[in-house]
Amino acid sequence: MKSTSPQLAVDNNQTGFTWVDGLVLLTLFGLLWSVMHFGHGMLVAFDPSHVPEPEFSTSQIPYYAGRTLLRMWIAFCFSLFFAISLGYLAAKNRTARAVILPALDVLQSVPVLGFLSATVAGFMALFPGSLLGVECAAIFAIFTGQVWNMAFGFYHSMVTIPADMQEAASTYGLSRWQRFRTVELPASAHSLIWNSMMSFGGGWFFVAQSEAISVMNKDIKLPGLGSYMATAIEKGDNQAALWAVVAMLVLILASDQLVWRPLLVWADKFKIELTESGLVPTSWVYNLLRGSYVFTWLTLHVWQPLEDGLGRFLRRNLPPTKRARPEAVGWPVRVAGWALAAWLGFEAIVGVFAAIAALHGALNWSLFGHILWLGFLTLLRVLAMTVLATLVWTPIGVWIGFHPKVARYAQPLAQIGASFPVNMTFPIMVGFFVATRTPMNWGSILLIAMGTQWYILFNVIAGAMAIPNEMKEVAQIYGLRQWKLWRTLILPAIFPFWVTGACTAAGGAWNASIVAELATWGDTTLKADGLGAYIAEVTKSGDTALIIASIGVMSLFVVAMNKLVWRRLYGFAERRFRLD
Repeated sequence: MKSTSPQLAVDNNQTGFTWVDGLVLLTLFGLLWSVMHFGHGMLVAFDPSHVPEPEFSTSQIPYYAGRTLLRMWIAFCFSLFFAISLGYLAAKNRTARAVILPALDVLQSVPVLGFLSATVAGFMALFPGSLLGVECAAIFAIFTGQVWNMAFGFYHSMVTIPADMQEAASTYGLSRWQRFRTVELPASAHSLIWNSMMSFGGGWFFVAQSEAISVMNKDIKLPGLGSYMATAIEKGDNQAALWAVVAMLVLILASDQLVWRPLLVWADKFKIELTESGLVPTSWVYNLLRGSYVFTWLTLHVWQPLEDGLGRFLRRNLPPTKRARPEAVGWPVRVAGWALAAWLGFEAIVGVFAAIAALHGALNWSLFGHILWLGFLTLLRVLAMTVLATLVWTPIGVWIGFHPKVARYAQPLAQIGASFPVNMTFPIMVGFFVATRTPMNWGSILLIAMGTQWYILFNVIAGAMAIPNEMKEVAQIYGLRQWKLWRTLILPAIFPFWVTGACTAAGGAWNASIVAELATWGDTTLKADGLGAYIAEVTKSGDTALIIASIGVMSLFVVAMNKLVWRRLYGFAERRFRLD
């Protein structure tokens, strides 16, 4: 990895505090106060029998925006920890990989929002008399919209790290933590950041549903932009809905400029390349932080003394024989892992028997075959969406990734497109289908693509930006153009990233089919023949047996796709397209 990027060089002349440090400290204290201010509203008393209605006023939009943003970032922190932990375990343990990857495929496809009411009841039991239970349920719903793409992206990065880097880590005798911190995590930085951007944007899709919950015959609306927008749509207040959309766009752009753009510039130093590119990403926030001394002072006077003191304490109190036997530490972890696996297996068996009992007498072979046929129709739409999104967004993503100046403007636009709750545009699209007499069986493909195509775009951009500069220079020296350039450099380089994007897009498409195959515009309802529309109908009617059967069939299709397509493509990318 390069370590002397000119745009990332440390300013050695900065030895004292300046106005920039004052601005940084003021910003940090402002963030801390904001977290405490908005977090305090999550801890108020709550009585399910008397649910107050949030104030519907445009003056409350800034406060609601803060509450929603806090939920988003809390969910993202849990998603980041979960994604890194499971991605690392799947990459390092073959047995765990055989369980984790299919489970991730199923979980990202199953309509979690259908079980949100049960989730709310569970969290409310954990925090009786407090709004924190409902807040945790809302954060969990947002978490389910963020985590899967990040976990797949990190796993893919772990299994495609060049072998010479792993061999160098072994030669230097790095411990697991040292190898992870100095080799594996930096090598995964680009993919992890781009997938985090996509996942954070995907979390906005669940904001409206997570902040307006129905449980125990009560409609609970948490203070937030999602519930405010849902209330505005119910009341038909277009002006209020427009202000909510404006507030959401401001949050998206602010997150892009203040968080994601600086992280991308910082991660550029982790690119695996030998020569520097003439065009590098830039960020005014990153340049501002480079000129601050406060982080250097904290490292020298706080973090480094604490780290040295901890090291001396461990050396003094931990016998060398125990430090030299890492396998002694591994046994408790293994026992805990097997205990957790046994508990999960027991719960899965109990759930299977409960499902069989619910299906007994309510499902016959004819009805089951009909559900399978509907699942096959939805599968065709998922495949069509994946192919069309690949053909449209792959060249655009490569163009953006090859031109940092274009990415500076295209990245916020892509963030807006990926973050906007597309289910709110479905009524408009249904009106368009009615006006143009477009059959819903075809139009639903477009509705599915509107919410899932961004996974492919973001991963292709990440793959194009990760191509080493020396490879681009060699391609120019040999005069590779057009199709030869794509065949010999671009497609092999972005293929592992495309697999991650296509896999998560296909998984999200199964979930999106529930709202895309059955859409309403005014008094007009359009229905496509497919498993998504069927699940929406049986969920509305409350037929538990058919809900279990239809979700089981969806999981069956997802697992089959995982085994027959995505796992093989992951293995092919790991064997053929590594930077070794």
